[in-house]
Amino acid sequence: MKAIIWGARGSLPVALTHKQIRAKLVAALEGAIGRNLDTSGKIASYIDNDLGFDVRGTFGGHSSCVEVQCWDQATTAEHVILDMGSGLRPLGGSKMAKYGFAKPQTYHIFMSHLHWDHIMGFPFFTPAYIPGNRIIIYGCHEQLETAFRRQQEPISFPVTFDQLGAAIEFRHMTPGQPIEVNGLKVTAKLQLHAGDSYGYRLEHEGQTLIYSTDSEHKLDNELEREAFVEFFREADLVIFDAMYSLADSISVKADWGHSSNVVGVELCQLARARQLCLFHHEPIYDDAQIARVLAETRRYAEITGEAPLDVVAAYDGMEIDLSAPA
Repeated sequence: MKAIIWGARGSLPVALTHKQIRAKLVAALEGAIGRNLDTSGKIASYIDNDLGFDVRGTFGGHSSCVEVQCWDQATTAEHVILDMGSGLRPLGGSKMAKYGFAKPQTYHIFMSHLHWDHIMGFPFFTPAYIPGNRIIIYGCHEQLETAFRRQQEPISFPVTFDQLGAAIEFRHMTPGQPIEVNGLKVTAKLQLHAGDSYGYRLEHEGQTLIYSTDSEHKLDNELEREAFVEFFREADLVIFDAMYSLADSISVKADWGHSSNVVGVELCQLARARQLCLFHHEPIYDDAQIARVLAETRRYAEITGEAPLDVVAAYDGMEIDLSAPA
């Protein structure tokens, strides 16, 4: 399996400001002082090897959307997507560029919950407008279809849900009861979040991916902790809501429905997961702040874990191959 991050921000999309871009340029130019960068190769090497990711790149600003590739991309006409935040728009553009209008595709989309930052990309998902395409939306909420229809009512959007060209259907899942999609086993789990959210365990050909966003974990609830440890058990990749610091998540932002990097590390270590991907980044954090959270999380994982845990921070465009060594 491979996970492709199309959107990693929480709550709402954000964009780099001119001040943030200028700060990156200043940092890069200051780092270049005294260096011999008289060829394009030397410049590229300096950027790729000497600048931190928060300077040479960006963690991005699209809200939650992850593609999971588990079938042969050269022959398949079926795709798996987790959540439909604003990152769904570039995902759709990528599929249109590859398949065009003449090759009908099927999209299996699993919804963690129905808050706006997780569904806002759907009206801009070009494949939804193409006759012949099929879109199957899975979720555990009773109002699954209602949420998507409501955001495309005329007062909110110029194209109604019924004007979409693709064949769209909704399938309700029951937490704890796995379903199978062409050999992909998917199990949902109830999570603590306003209006409820659901995490997903995806298993295919011996590889396991966990998608657990918009989930709060109470430190004093041992039964819940044990249940999530079992849900995460020996996963190859855990994509985890690390929106807040631990201090915020248990104080001023308690009961806001999100978790922290520290809790993610502890759950993954107890579950003996192989890789943790920090996700659903706080929208007020800039790239430097997210990079600091990543560095702190890696240090924490190193000093507390008996088994190695690879820690990465999600960014728009990131690809994680579950078959590759962590």
